[in-house]
Amino acid sequence: MILHDSLPYRPWSDPALKRLPGVQPLGALPWLLQDEVFAAQMAERDRLLARHRAQVLADSDDPAVAELLSAVLAYLAGCRGYAVSSQAVRRPDGVTVDLAADGPMATLARLVQEDLLLHVKRGDEHVLIGGTLLFPSSWTLAEKAGRPLSRIHRPVPSYAAVARSVQRMFDALRPGTPLWRANWLIYRDPALFQPRREGERKPARDGAPGYLRSERQTFLKLPGTGAVVFGIHTYVLPLDRFAAELPPGALRESDRPAAGPGA
Repeated sequence: MILHDSLPYRPWSDPALKRLPGVQPLGALPWLLQDEVFAAQMAERDRLLARHRAQVLADSDDPAVAELLSAVLAYLAGCRGYAVSSQAVRRPDGVTVDLAADGPMATLARLVQEDLLLHVKRGDEHVLIGGTLLFPSSWTLAEKAGRPLSRIHRPVPSYAAVARSVQRMFDALRPGTPLWRANWLIYRDPALFQPRREGERKPARDGAPGYLRSERQTFLKLPGTGAVVFGIHTYVLPLDRFAAELPPGALRESDRPAAGPGA
């Protein structure tokens, strides 16, 4: 069980976040976060990569993958606690990641808390070409990889109303001006790894929902390839901390269908 001490935003009450799609400029906020559960989440990422590699990675030979890795390494070189060289990265938890020991996606999965998903414009839509998803929130990377945004979000009823706005946002993104948004869900299980296929119901569990799960999502355009990087930083906290401020009727487990990036 890996739980955060606090949530730095309130997506259910902040006017800038609660109205879909709730996207705003990242501005001076960091692109990649390092929070109080860094060591615990990174150890879990290492464990999941070793045990569930096929489920948590979607590889691609697109040039955007190499550009993303270079962008992350350049960013981490300026981050507290990281030591970056051309051969390896020492994380703030003391673990050293050999940059030549594995492929770029697996390396990315071990460098930061965020899951990172790459989208490339093909035809009229951006397509998910690959990425890392070690902390899925009721969706499965293998099922979504290779599909355009509209197909990825087909199980999400609310997405149809904002689909065109989201595609316009992807088209309008410019390098150096990333965006962010946040969602929130209620879960019985605090586990970070919760994959689910389209149409699959959550398994029945005894007891009341006890955890709030939120994703801080970022959208960044790579200057070389023009690919859009969708980043997901996952928070899990005890639900009772927010009982007094959540909207009426919210204190139940979410029954949202398996979704995908941006939901």
